[in-house]
Amino acid sequence: MSWQPEIDELALRWRLAARMGGEEKVARHQAAGKLTVRERIARMADRGSFREVGGLSGSGRYDGDGRLVDLLPSNLVMGRARVGGRAVVLVGDDFTVRGGANDGAVGDKLVHAEKMAHAMRLPMIRLVDGTGGGGSVRNIEIKGHTLIPTMKVWQHVVENLSVVPVVSMALGSVAGMGAARVAASHYSLMVKETSQLFNEGPPVVARNGQPLSKNELGGSHIHTRNGVVDDEVGSEDEAFARACRFLSYLPSSVHELPPRADVADDPARREEWLLSAIPRDARAGYAIRPIVQALMDKDSFFEIGCHWGGATVTGLARLHGWPVAVIASDPCVHGGSWDRAAAEKFTRFVDLAQTFHLPVVNLVDIAGFQSGREAEAAGTMRYGVRALAAVYQASVPWCSVILRRAYGVAAAGHQHMGRFNFRYAWPSAQWGSLPIEGGLEVAYKAEIEGADDPVQKRAEIEQRVRSLTSPFRSAEAFVIEDIIDPRDTRARLCEFADLAAPLREPGVSRFGIRP
Repeated sequence: MSWQPEIDELALRWRLAARMGGEEKVARHQAAGKLTVRERIARMADRGSFREVGGLSGSGRYDGDGRLVDLLPSNLVMGRARVGGRAVVLVGDDFTVRGGANDGAVGDKLVHAEKMAHAMRLPMIRLVDGTGGGGSVRNIEIKGHTLIPTMKVWQHVVENLSVVPVVSMALGSVAGMGAARVAASHYSLMVKETSQLFNEGPPVVARNGQPLSKNELGGSHIHTRNGVVDDEVGSEDEAFARACRFLSYLPSSVHELPPRADVADDPARREEWLLSAIPRDARAGYAIRPIVQALMDKDSFFEIGCHWGGATVTGLARLHGWPVAVIASDPCVHGGSWDRAAAEKFTRFVDLAQTFHLPVVNLVDIAGFQSGREAEAAGTMRYGVRALAAVYQASVPWCSVILRRAYGVAAAGHQHMGRFNFRYAWPSAQWGSLPIEGGLEVAYKAEIEGADDPVQKRAEIEQRVRSLTSPFRSAEAFVIEDIIDPRDTRARLCEFADLAAPLREPGVSRFGIRP
């Protein structure tokens, strides 16, 4: 006797599971402009590579003889797949089944997926379209008692952040633990209009006197501006493409090194326009992103978090094929001075580089910490000092290029001063404890106020002091190691990447306490 009857039942169970929440709920889900979880997985994963785990879990219905009549699958689909040729763990919420609530057996599947990513050292990709871990209020009546909030999965979520790349996409309305899973990532995305993220949804918030729509409460225009989520995209397919590109710069785990890409750009390429990229007027802004793109391998710069912490531009790129982490000042936002958000963004990105062994390129034009009552009330100094701590806890190879200003405590964190780093300055560079414009009145107050013509005296002092601020004067004293022609910067950075590559060491990074 063969086991064909059981094989037939197995096939039936897979067919029932493939229906997800049923035709009506699937149609309603698609009418809202969203893909089903299985459509998402099919588009995210390389063709034919998805190997589902736990696909038979769910709630079965049986007849009087114990034969299966129907099956409602669990609302979490997970397994192994390949994305861009690389093995990953892929997890997706099924909103068509109980709104994707992550309670009951689904919580066990979440734990299993996170454990699998950790044990197999595979990147974790989360397609989040669900709610919290406690399920519906209806569960109180079903169980006959209430539950103390627990998150069995959270230990594994936190552990994975130190071991494997984690990407999360909010692809619908995510709340509670669903929202937390999105935020607990190295890279996160939201889809404009169709995804929202909140601690509690509109019905709960309305009870507190704030009647708001889902987008008003937690749309992508909110969370990609406050740093909870990194980027927003126009479609789910764009989210999948960006997730795949993000992973291409990183190793599969911290126990490996970031892979080198094919070299398709001349490391000695010179861009003539860089010679005049920085205005002579120190108060004038300029576009930093074209400079970044000109220095990196062509089309390799992948910006992360462009809508928040605007004074700091962060992204991944390649130099001579080697992946690097790029940080750049944007003088068009707050004059390049750090506010709380810019400092927090800087810290998070340095930690990403340290975790996954990415050499850092820092393009510096920092006017210091943002000043004024608002900056003081926001705790800018605390967040700025945390950023400095991140730099001094980092051990990855580091290269700074001072494009223009380097002033104050904020600029003191442009690199770790206690270890060797590469450092260059452009002829446009200027530095000091604080800008001359704001420091003259303090340092020469008595002399200016005691003059017959204070305005003229101030101008005389400024001209005298400025004559000593040339970066060439600093180079004479070996305050700066090298001043270079801006057009030679790419060649210097590619040399840095080539020399840094053998120094990268795999393994788990440890961070100390921060202020």
